[in-house]
Amino acid sequence: MLWMQTTSDTSKPAIPDELMQRGSRQLDTERCYEAICTKDSNFDGYFFVGVSSTGIYCRPICRVKTPKQKNCHFFSIAAQAEAAGFRPCLRCRPELAPENRHWSSEDAGVILAREAAALLDGGRQYASGHANRHQSITAIAQRLGISDRHLRRVFESYWGISPLQYRQTQRLLRAKQLLVDSQLPMSRIATLSGFSSLRRFNDSFQAHYQLSPSQLRAAGFKHGFERSADSVTVRLDYRPPFDVQAMLGFWQQRAIHGLELIGHNELFRTIVIEHHETPSKSLIGWIRCIFHPIRPQLNLTLSESLLPALHRLLKIVRDAFDLDADPALIHAQLSADFPDGEGLRVPGAFDGFELAVRAILGQQVTVAAARIFAQRLVDRFGMPLRPVVLPSKSLNPTNAAPGNLRLFPRPQALIQASSDALGSLGIVKQRQAAIASVAKALLAGELRLEPIAHDKAAIEHTVHQLCKLPGIGAWTAQYIAMRALKSGDALPAGDLALHRALGLQGTSRVMQQTLDRSKTWIPWRSYAVIRAWHSIGK
Repeated sequence: MLWMQTTSDTSKPAIPDELMQRGSRQLDTERCYEAICTKDSNFDGYFFVGVSSTGIYCRPICRVKTPKQKNCHFFSIAAQAEAAGFRPCLRCRPELAPENRHWSSEDAGVILAREAAALLDGGRQYASGHANRHQSITAIAQRLGISDRHLRRVFESYWGISPLQYRQTQRLLRAKQLLVDSQLPMSRIATLSGFSSLRRFNDSFQAHYQLSPSQLRAAGFKHGFERSADSVTVRLDYRPPFDVQAMLGFWQQRAIHGLELIGHNELFRTIVIEHHETPSKSLIGWIRCIFHPIRPQLNLTLSESLLPALHRLLKIVRDAFDLDADPALIHAQLSADFPDGEGLRVPGAFDGFELAVRAILGQQVTVAAARIFAQRLVDRFGMPLRPVVLPSKSLNPTNAAPGNLRLFPRPQALIQASSDALGSLGIVKQRQAAIASVAKALLAGELRLEPIAHDKAAIEHTVHQLCKLPGIGAWTAQYIAMRALKSGDALPAGDLALHRALGLQGTSRVMQQTLDRSKTWIPWRSYAVIRAWHSIGK
């Protein structure tokens, strides 16, 4: 594999037998080796291969010469490979691999291990690098409702490594991505990646990778990675195929002027990243997402104001564009009813509250009407953002209006809005009550509208909570689950467009017939809905 130094025999990883047994217990080594021989993108993110002859670990899509099978060791996650002594490849860059978030087990230990990993990543809610460093294992265990000892036991049983080893790997890979993709100062990268000091940052790189951060940055530049002197741009990879135009078309149909702008291969929008415990510390700024026309990657450029929440933002963007989906797995389930939709993804949400409000405004009206209501709401209650210069020629210049950028109204603003003010926008009292109830529940901590795709029980609980709020019915709750919670199996069974796509309009038992048809789509009913909508141009 690729590294900037020749690896001597003395630096080859000594792989503990116990780690190999635990870390690879669910992997079929023969199938994994076949995948790296064919560079099969369907396996990207599902495993990593460590090569004992070089001491490097790679993604299965790495384009270097295929190693001998006897030298290959397979791992479910990057942290297992690093715990075994392997270093990340500079060519395929393991930190860019799509996340593996699909599995079928309902075992509570699996859910706890996955949830703990997500919290250790820091992607669940934004925190500065300093705050994230001090989120102890004990605090994470308390949030999960278990003891720290049980958390360590479950984590090590499932992943084969300790929580601290996992966290250290994530910090190093996060830093590696910033070193290669940006020109941020070393001290800034150290802080953003969660290191307590520049010295510890340098020592960790030297100990784990036998390279200094500056050497790794030089290696990334040598191999042609793009950089910009006046912005921060990072790369996000996904598994093809991806119907980019269908995804952007979905956003375009619902785009609100001043909030989001859609071009041929890109999306620009303003964004708020909430700090749940301290709303006054929430960050505001803008992002620009550009899909590469050939390679399966998205380039994310962000305003400097969002840097303290960079890792959280990466998770938001991955979820919003459904970059971690597995098209082959989903298509195998849905191809009988929807043979032409393999590249379709489920659009997520850049903000759970915003999505919930827009879902409420879309109750029993067309997409165009819902867009008009949302536009009025943003124009009246959205906070203006300072002008932004957009150099792209692909964005529609008539929509760019740099002086008119706004943020979507925050929960506090809509709670304080008078009924008369909302009524003047055409929002009826029933929807006013629904918006207010969601906003109050969020601020009180009684409701969390963020991706929890791996936890079926949590999704069902949130849907039940939503349905108890005034003005929220089953359609709205399922639509929110599909997009804000990232449930792959949500089903707004009462959706009229879905009925039309299935040819069930006007039947007396339309709801039951929809549920019957959907049984063969489980557990990918959200994707079936998107395919059905796409078939009628919704």
